[in-house]
Amino acid sequence: MSMGNNLKGMALMTGAVVLFAGQDTTAKWLLVSGLATMQVAFVRYAVHLVATLAATVPRRGWGVLRSVNPRLQLLRSLALLGSTALNFVALSVLPLTTVTAIMFASPVLVTLLAVPVLGEKVGVAQFVAILLGFMGVLVVVSPWQAGFHPAILYSLGACLCTSVYFILSRMLAAESTATQQIWASGIATISLAPFALMQWQQPHDWLTVVLMVLIGVIGASSHSLVTLAHRIADASVLAPVVYLQLLFASVAGYLVFGQVPGVSTLLGAVVIISGGALLWLSGRRKRIAAIRTSAIALPSEQSHSTTRNKEDR
Repeated sequence: MSMGNNLKGMALMTGAVVLFAGQDTTAKWLLVSGLATMQVAFVRYAVHLVATLAATVPRRGWGVLRSVNPRLQLLRSLALLGSTALNFVALSVLPLTTVTAIMFASPVLVTLLAVPVLGEKVGVAQFVAILLGFMGVLVVVSPWQAGFHPAILYSLGACLCTSVYFILSRMLAAESTATQQIWASGIATISLAPFALMQWQQPHDWLTVVLMVLIGVIGASSHSLVTLAHRIADASVLAPVVYLQLLFASVAGYLVFGQVPGVSTLLGAVVIISGGALLWLSGRRKRIAAIRTSAIALPSEQSHSTTRNKEDR
Protein backbone atom coordinates (compact mmCIF):
# COMPACT_ATOMS: atom_id res chain seq x y z
CA MET A 1 0.00 0.00 0.00
CA SER A 2 1.26 3.51 -0.84
CA MET A 3 1.74 6.23 1.76
CA GLY A 4 -1.12 8.21 0.19
CA ASN A 5 -3.53 5.29 0.46
CA ASN A 6 -2.53 4.65 4.08
CA LEU A 7 -3.17 8.30 4.96
CA LYS A 8 -6.56 8.21 3.24
CA GLY A 9 -7.36 4.98 5.07
CA MET A 10 -6.40 6.52 8.41
CA ALA A 11 -8.60 9.53 7.66
CA LEU A 12 -11.56 7.25 6.85
CA MET A 13 -10.92 5.16 9.96
CA THR A 14 -10.75 8.32 12.09
CA GLY A 15 -14.13 9.31 10.68
CA ALA A 16 -15.49 5.88 11.60
CA VAL A 17 -14.15 6.18 15.15
CA VAL A 18 -15.78 9.62 15.50
CA LEU A 19 -19.06 8.03 14.39
CA PHE A 20 -18.63 5.15 16.88
CA ALA A 21 -18.30 7.69 19.68
CA GLY A 22 -21.25 9.62 18.24
CA GLN A 23 -23.39 6.48 18.17
CA ASP A 24 -22.66 5.72 21.83
CA THR A 25 -23.31 9.35 22.79
CA THR A 26 -26.62 9.40 20.90
CA ALA A 27 -27.67 6.06 22.43
CA LYS A 28 -26.89 7.27 25.94
CA TRP A 29 -28.82 10.52 25.35
CA LEU A 30 -31.87 8.59 24.11
CA LEU A 31 -31.69 6.16 27.02
CA VAL A 32 -31.30 8.91 29.62
CA SER A 33 -34.25 10.76 28.04
CA GLY A 34 -36.49 7.83 28.95
CA LEU A 35 -36.58 5.55 25.88
CA ALA A 36 -36.36 1.79 26.48
CA THR A 37 -33.08 0.02 25.75
CA MET A 38 -34.65 -2.46 23.29
CA GLN A 39 -36.42 0.42 21.53
CA VAL A 40 -33.16 2.31 20.95
CA ALA A 41 -31.38 -0.84 19.79
CA PHE A 42 -34.28 -1.68 17.43
CA VAL A 43 -34.30 1.77 15.85
CA ARG A 44 -30.53 1.67 15.44
CA TYR A 45 -30.69 -1.55 13.39
CA ALA A 46 -34.00 -0.87 11.58
CA VAL A 47 -32.69 2.38 10.08
CA HIS A 48 -29.38 0.65 9.32
CA LEU A 49 -31.23 -2.11 7.47
CA VAL A 50 -33.36 0.30 5.40
CA ALA A 51 -30.29 2.40 4.49
CA THR A 52 -28.25 -0.66 3.46
CA LEU A 53 -31.08 -2.16 1.37
CA ALA A 54 -31.68 1.17 -0.35
CA ALA A 55 -27.98 1.46 -1.21
CA THR A 56 -27.37 -2.11 -2.43
CA VAL A 57 -30.54 -3.75 -3.79
CA PRO A 58 -31.03 -1.34 -6.75
CA ARG A 59 -27.46 -2.10 -7.91
CA ARG A 60 -27.11 -5.79 -7.06
CA GLY A 61 -30.66 -7.11 -6.78
CA TRP A 62 -32.13 -9.31 -4.05
CA GLY A 63 -29.37 -11.86 -4.62
CA VAL A 64 -27.27 -9.77 -2.24
CA LEU A 65 -29.21 -11.47 0.57
CA ARG A 66 -27.74 -14.87 -0.31
CA SER A 67 -25.00 -15.98 2.12
CA VAL A 68 -22.22 -18.49 1.51
CA ASN A 69 -22.64 -19.79 5.07
CA PRO A 70 -26.06 -18.94 6.59
CA ARG A 71 -25.34 -20.69 9.90
CA LEU A 72 -22.17 -18.71 10.63
CA GLN A 73 -23.84 -15.56 9.32
CA LEU A 74 -26.68 -16.07 11.80
CA LEU A 75 -24.27 -16.61 14.70
CA ARG A 76 -22.25 -13.54 13.69
CA SER A 77 -25.38 -11.40 13.51
CA LEU A 78 -26.56 -12.60 16.93
CA ALA A 79 -23.12 -11.84 18.41
CA LEU A 80 -23.32 -8.27 17.10
CA LEU A 81 -26.88 -7.96 18.41
CA GLY A 82 -25.77 -9.15 21.84
CA SER A 83 -22.90 -6.68 21.81
CA THR A 84 -25.15 -3.74 20.97
CA ALA A 85 -27.92 -4.66 23.42
CA LEU A 86 -25.53 -5.22 26.34
CA ASN A 87 -23.55 -2.11 25.43
CA PHE A 88 -26.69 0.05 25.42
CA VAL A 89 -27.76 -1.34 28.81
CA ALA A 90 -24.32 -0.45 30.19
CA LEU A 91 -24.44 3.02 28.59
CA SER A 92 -27.74 3.78 30.32
CA VAL A 93 -25.93 3.99 33.67
CA LEU A 94 -22.17 4.03 33.08
CA PRO A 95 -19.98 6.90 31.79
CA LEU A 96 -19.06 6.81 28.10
CA THR A 97 -15.35 6.57 28.87
CA THR A 98 -15.77 3.51 31.12
CA VAL A 99 -17.72 1.58 28.49
CA THR A 100 -15.27 2.63 25.75
CA ALA A 101 -12.22 1.62 27.80
CA ILE A 102 -13.64 -1.85 28.51
CA MET A 103 -14.42 -2.37 24.81
CA PHE A 104 -10.76 -1.67 24.02
CA ALA A 105 -9.99 -5.12 25.44
CA SER A 106 -11.72 -6.73 22.47
CA PRO A 107 -8.58 -7.11 20.25
CA VAL A 108 -6.81 -8.86 23.13
CA LEU A 109 -9.78 -11.16 23.71
CA VAL A 110 -9.97 -11.91 19.97
CA THR A 111 -6.35 -13.06 20.08
CA LEU A 112 -7.15 -15.37 22.99
CA LEU A 113 -10.27 -16.81 21.30
CA ALA A 114 -8.41 -17.31 18.01
CA VAL A 115 -6.32 -20.07 19.61
CA PRO A 116 -9.10 -22.67 20.15
CA VAL A 117 -11.46 -21.43 17.41
CA LEU A 118 -9.10 -20.62 14.52
CA GLY A 119 -6.12 -22.73 15.58
CA GLU A 120 -3.77 -19.75 15.77
CA LYS A 121 -0.69 -19.80 17.97
CA VAL A 122 0.11 -17.27 20.67
CA GLY A 123 3.71 -16.13 21.11
CA VAL A 124 5.36 -14.62 24.16
CA ALA A 125 4.59 -11.03 23.10
CA GLN A 126 0.94 -11.86 22.45
CA PHE A 127 0.65 -13.67 25.79
CA VAL A 128 2.04 -10.58 27.57
CA ALA A 129 -0.43 -8.43 25.61
CA ILE A 130 -3.30 -10.63 26.77
CA LEU A 131 -2.20 -10.27 30.39
CA LEU A 132 -1.91 -6.49 30.01
CA GLY A 133 -5.38 -6.36 28.49
CA PHE A 134 -7.01 -8.22 31.34
CA MET A 135 -5.04 -6.26 33.95
CA GLY A 136 -6.26 -3.05 32.32
CA VAL A 137 -9.87 -4.23 32.37
CA LEU A 138 -9.48 -5.14 36.04
CA VAL A 139 -8.24 -1.62 36.79
CA VAL A 140 -11.16 -0.04 34.88
CA VAL A 141 -13.74 -2.31 36.55
CA SER A 142 -12.12 -1.96 40.01
CA PRO A 143 -14.38 -4.51 41.76
CA TRP A 144 -12.67 -3.72 45.06
CA GLN A 145 -14.02 -0.15 45.09
CA ALA A 146 -17.21 0.79 46.93
CA GLY A 147 -18.53 2.47 43.77
CA PHE A 148 -18.50 -0.74 41.72
CA HIS A 149 -21.63 -0.87 39.56
CA PRO A 150 -23.09 -4.23 38.44
CA ALA A 151 -23.77 -2.70 34.99
CA ILE A 152 -20.05 -3.14 34.30
CA LEU A 153 -20.85 -6.84 33.84
CA TYR A 154 -23.06 -5.87 30.89
CA SER A 155 -20.14 -3.96 29.39
CA LEU A 156 -17.88 -6.99 29.84
CA GLY A 157 -20.52 -9.14 28.17
CA ALA A 158 -20.67 -6.68 25.27
CA CYS A 159 -16.89 -6.92 24.91
CA LEU A 160 -17.09 -10.73 24.78
CA CYS A 161 -19.86 -10.63 22.15
CA THR A 162 -17.85 -8.15 20.08
CA SER A 163 -14.83 -10.45 20.18
CA VAL A 164 -16.93 -13.43 19.03
CA TYR A 165 -18.32 -11.19 16.27
CA PHE A 166 -14.80 -10.42 15.02
CA ILE A 167 -13.79 -14.09 15.12
CA LEU A 168 -16.83 -15.04 13.04
CA SER A 169 -16.11 -12.14 10.68
CA ARG A 170 -12.70 -13.67 9.99
CA MET A 171 -14.35 -16.99 9.26
CA LEU A 172 -16.72 -15.23 6.80
CA ALA A 173 -14.01 -13.25 5.02
CA ALA A 174 -15.27 -14.49 1.62
CA GLU A 175 -18.71 -12.96 2.22
CA SER A 176 -19.49 -9.59 0.64
CA THR A 177 -19.69 -6.59 2.95
CA ALA A 178 -23.22 -5.72 1.78
CA THR A 179 -24.48 -9.23 2.54
CA GLN A 180 -22.93 -9.15 6.01
CA GLN A 181 -24.45 -5.75 6.80
CA ILE A 182 -27.91 -6.79 5.61
CA TRP A 183 -27.84 -10.02 7.61
CA ALA A 184 -26.54 -8.32 10.76
CA SER A 185 -29.01 -5.44 10.68
CA GLY A 186 -31.90 -7.61 9.42
CA ILE A 187 -31.61 -10.32 12.08
CA ALA A 188 -31.20 -7.69 14.80
CA THR A 189 -34.26 -5.81 13.57
CA ILE A 190 -36.44 -8.95 13.47
CA SER A 191 -35.18 -10.19 16.86
CA LEU A 192 -35.65 -6.86 18.62
CA ALA A 193 -39.01 -5.89 17.10
CA PRO A 194 -41.27 -7.76 19.62
CA PHE A 195 -39.36 -6.42 22.65
CA ALA A 196 -39.20 -2.89 21.24
CA LEU A 197 -42.96 -2.82 20.58
CA MET A 198 -43.73 -4.05 24.10
CA GLN A 199 -41.50 -1.39 25.67
CA TRP A 200 -42.15 1.39 23.15
CA GLN A 201 -42.05 4.91 24.58
CA GLN A 202 -43.48 7.80 22.58
CA PRO A 203 -40.72 10.33 21.72
CA HIS A 204 -41.10 13.56 23.67
CA ASP A 205 -40.09 15.96 20.90
CA TRP A 206 -38.78 16.21 17.36
CA LEU A 207 -35.16 16.22 18.54
CA THR A 208 -35.68 12.72 19.96
CA VAL A 209 -37.21 11.56 16.66
CA VAL A 210 -34.28 13.00 14.71
CA LEU A 211 -31.76 11.31 17.00
CA MET A 212 -33.63 7.99 16.70
CA VAL A 213 -33.18 8.13 12.92
CA LEU A 214 -29.66 9.51 13.21
CA ILE A 215 -28.37 6.63 15.35
CA GLY A 216 -29.18 4.16 12.56
CA VAL A 217 -27.60 6.35 9.89
CA ILE A 218 -24.49 6.69 12.07
CA GLY A 219 -24.33 2.91 12.53
CA ALA A 220 -24.55 2.21 8.79
CA SER A 221 -22.09 5.00 7.89
CA SER A 222 -19.48 3.93 10.45
CA HIS A 223 -19.43 0.34 9.13
CA SER A 224 -19.14 1.63 5.55
CA LEU A 225 -16.17 3.85 6.45
CA VAL A 226 -14.42 0.93 8.17
CA THR A 227 -14.89 -1.19 5.04
CA LEU A 228 -13.59 1.56 2.74
CA ALA A 229 -10.59 2.18 5.01
CA HIS A 230 -9.58 -1.49 4.97
CA ARG A 231 -9.87 -1.60 1.18
CA ILE A 232 -7.22 1.06 0.61
CA ALA A 233 -4.94 0.79 3.67
CA ASP A 234 -3.15 -1.91 5.64
CA ALA A 235 -4.99 -3.26 8.68
CA SER A 236 -1.81 -2.82 10.74
CA VAL A 237 -1.85 0.91 9.92
CA LEU A 238 -5.52 1.32 10.82
CA ALA A 239 -5.54 -0.67 14.08
CA PRO A 240 -4.08 2.04 16.38
CA VAL A 241 -6.59 4.64 15.11
CA VAL A 242 -9.36 2.86 17.04
CA TYR A 243 -7.87 4.05 20.33
CA LEU A 244 -8.76 7.64 19.40
CA GLN A 245 -12.31 6.72 20.38
CA LEU A 246 -11.43 7.19 24.05
CA LEU A 247 -10.49 10.81 23.30
CA PHE A 248 -13.73 11.46 21.40
CA ALA A 249 -15.79 9.66 24.05
CA SER A 250 -14.15 11.74 26.79
CA VAL A 251 -14.95 15.00 24.96
CA ALA A 252 -18.53 13.92 24.20
CA GLY A 253 -19.07 12.67 27.75
CA TYR A 254 -17.93 16.02 29.17
CA LEU A 255 -19.78 18.27 26.70
CA VAL A 256 -23.09 16.36 26.64
CA PHE A 257 -23.31 14.78 30.09
CA GLY A 258 -20.76 16.70 32.16
CA GLN A 259 -18.87 13.49 32.94
CA VAL A 260 -15.12 13.54 33.65
CA PRO A 261 -13.17 10.26 33.28
CA GLY A 262 -12.03 8.80 36.59
CA VAL A 263 -8.40 7.99 37.38
CA SER A 264 -9.03 4.23 37.31
CA THR A 265 -10.68 4.50 33.88
CA LEU A 266 -7.80 6.46 32.39
CA LEU A 267 -5.13 4.27 34.01
CA GLY A 268 -6.87 1.07 32.93
CA ALA A 269 -7.30 2.44 29.40
CA VAL A 270 -3.55 3.13 29.20
CA VAL A 271 -2.78 -0.46 30.26
CA ILE A 272 -5.31 -1.91 27.79
CA ILE A 273 -3.99 0.27 24.95
CA SER A 274 -0.44 -0.86 25.82
CA GLY A 275 -1.57 -4.46 25.38
CA GLY A 276 -3.24 -3.61 22.08
CA ALA A 277 -0.13 -1.78 20.88
CA LEU A 278 2.02 -4.79 21.76
CA LEU A 279 -0.33 -7.03 19.76
CA TRP A 280 -0.11 -4.65 16.81
CA LEU A 281 3.70 -4.50 16.94
CA SER A 282 4.09 -8.28 17.21
CA GLY A 283 1.71 -8.80 14.30
CA ARG A 284 3.52 -6.17 12.24
CA ARG A 285 6.89 -7.83 12.84
CA LYS A 286 5.49 -11.20 11.77
CA ARG A 287 4.13 -9.71 8.56
CA ILE A 288 7.44 -7.99 7.77
CA ALA A 289 9.33 -11.23 8.44
CA ALA A 290 6.95 -13.15 6.16
CA ILE A 291 7.44 -10.58 3.37
CA ARG A 292 11.22 -10.77 3.71
CA THR A 293 11.14 -14.57 3.70
CA SER A 294 9.03 -14.65 0.55
CA ALA A 295 11.27 -12.01 -1.06
CA ILE A 296 14.35 -14.13 -0.36
CA ALA A 297 12.67 -17.33 -1.48
CA LEU A 298 11.43 -15.86 -4.76
CA PRO A 299 14.86 -15.31 -6.42
CA SER A 300 15.87 -18.80 -5.29
CA GLU A 301 12.76 -20.32 -6.85
CA GLN A 302 13.38 -18.33 -10.04
CA SER A 303 16.98 -19.58 -10.12
CA HIS A 304 15.82 -23.19 -9.75
CA SER A 305 13.24 -22.63 -12.45
CA THR A 306 15.86 -21.21 -14.82
CA THR A 307 18.16 -24.18 -14.14
CA ARG A 308 15.34 -26.64 -14.86
CA ASN A 309 14.53 -24.83 -18.08
CA LYS A 310 18.16 -25.08 -19.24
CA GLU A 311 18.24 -28.77 -18.37
CA ASP A 312 15.03 -29.31 -20.34
CA ARG A 313 16.64 -27.75 -23.34
